[in-house]
Amino acid sequence: MIFIDNKGINDPQINLALEEYCIRNLPNGEDYLLFYVNAPSIIIGRNQNTLEEIDLDYCVAHNIKVVRRISGGGAVYHDLGNLNFSFMTDFDRSKLNNFKQFTEPIVRVLNEMGVPAELKGRNDIVVHDKKISGNAQFSSVKRMFNHGTLLLDSDLSEVGRALTVKMTKIKSKGHKSARARVANISEFLEEPMSTEQFRQKILAGIFAEDPDFETYTMTEEDWAGVYQLRDEKYATWDWNFGKSPKFDIQREKKFPSGIIDLRIKVKKGGEIENVKIYGDFFGKDPVEDIEEALKGVRYTKEDVALALKDFDLYTYFGQIENQEFIDLVYGPDEL
Repeated sequence: MIFIDNKGINDPQINLALEEYCIRNLPNGEDYLLFYVNAPSIIIGRNQNTLEEIDLDYCVAHNIKVVRRISGGGAVYHDLGNLNFSFMTDFDRSKLNNFKQFTEPIVRVLNEMGVPAELKGRNDIVVHDKKISGNAQFSSVKRMFNHGTLLLDSDLSEVGRALTVKMTKIKSKGHKSARARVANISEFLEEPMSTEQFRQKILAGIFAEDPDFETYTMTEEDWAGVYQLRDEKYATWDWNFGKSPKFDIQREKKFPSGIIDLRIKVKKGGEIENVKIYGDFFGKDPVEDIEEALKGVRYTKEDVALALKDFDLYTYFGQIENQEFIDLVYGPDEL
């Protein structure tokens, strides 16, 4: 595995552009590890409706950047007390949603540091049932990454202030607050350490059997590509916020793989004019495929099922049966 040097950059727009650039441009057949630390920011999941996930006024007033990532999952808060890791590898269907495989090295090193961490639930690393790390994935045709947070000493009070928790999540977790479920790793360490010291400790632990590991230093051409991606994508309103149009129908349900939130506009005459799919689910393929397939389809259960019959919805939403998604799209109470 090769370590990628991000030059200590703390700008979330650049770091997310760097991550995408690497997954799309560095040679296939190699495994890479990237670390980065972001200044205060909210990182939105690929399929989420940004304006429904954040307190925008608070973010603007406190200079908290809002940036959308290319992986699925929910919105997370980053600051200088949070270390982010990204494992990059060739795509393998068996690795899709296999968070245990990617988080094992992190859990092992934390355990060696005296932190009784474990992977629990869908994609969280926890200590005594308190979340210290959330993970998400992105997959292309040939490559994929699993990235996650490590809350060392973050300002956890900002999580509740900057993020607007959706009612479906509050209900599903028995009205527990975000703060009650989250903890800093520093609470479980015998000695305090800086984020940089923690980064070095995690890095040394992962490469314990290969202390002379290779480091990839980005070239000038690489950085030019990263900054171009930042300027054209991660620094734009269209990417980070997009359009949040009003729809005639909203249907939302929590599945084992996450929340799926549908906004459906049906034309007079009963045809689907537009569909937008939001949520914190994990999947490999872009949900735009599903949205496009449903355009112009008559809003009946039979026609919706016919339009989706050739899709493997697991690659879009994770653990879900086609019929479950069809039932979500169409309900007898909607028209």
